[in-house]
Amino acid sequence: MSRLPPLNLINEQVGLALSEDLGTGDLTAGLLDEHVLARAHIICRENAVICGVAWVNQVFQQLDGSIELDWRVADGDSVTPGSVLCRLQGNNRSLLSGERTALNYLQTLSATATVTRRFVEAVEGTGVTILDTRKTIPGLRVQQKYAVACGGGRNHRIGLYDAILLKENHVQIAGSIGAALKRANQIAPTGVEIEVEVESLAQLDEALSAGAKRILLDNFGLKMLREAVEMNAGQARLEASGGVDLETIRSIAETGVDDISVGALTKDVRAVDLSMLFID
Repeated sequence: MSRLPPLNLINEQVGLALSEDLGTGDLTAGLLDEHVLARAHIICRENAVICGVAWVNQVFQQLDGSIELDWRVADGDSVTPGSVLCRLQGNNRSLLSGERTALNYLQTLSATATVTRRFVEAVEGTGVTILDTRKTIPGLRVQQKYAVACGGGRNHRIGLYDAILLKENHVQIAGSIGAALKRANQIAPTGVEIEVEVESLAQLDEALSAGAKRILLDNFGLKMLREAVEMNAGQARLEASGGVDLETIRSIAETGVDDISVGALTKDVRAVDLSMLFID
């Protein structure tokens, strides 16, 4: 998902978002002369990493193909307060009708990209990879996964269809980690990654004995993480998860794990402060 999603998917997503906002039509736009052309710009009011250009473009393309957009930034660029992100020119009604949907995309995706960049910078030099999770806003999975990549993180599982993660309930139903892993290996399509979640060093030992190649260490403390890395001795790729924030992530990375997954990248979203203002 590090690449921009297909244009037809972006078109579909934007169409749904516009329908949600416009419904049977923009009543307030009727206050404006339908023939007036206007200019506007989108400003960012805080430090941020920008993401969402293609969605903004598509909002105005679907509303009014004559609107011109002149971007001063690209996805993944860092900006400072007061930065002009984009200049727009076109029909004043169309600009205002698309304003909220466009900014909703830009502020939300930039939020995910910005937070991801902070986590990536926090572990710089450790060799640890920052991973996202499936804890995304419903309907924004693809968009947020793309934003994580723009921020420098890596997408883990896009959904339930492209990887297997054996969690506590799967293991309980199967009877043991070994039994669950054996069954997973039998049903997994070629090339699909299988990961086992463990909650103790004993379970880690069981997973390693069963031949697990990727293991998620769920809510391990720093001491347990260091012991897990020593026990693993390079046999499997280790991912730490749980209790991760900007204050703890450096210490977690320094235990020697390979990856750290962070649900906050996509679920604890605080929109970036943006405005679209008309220019006289």
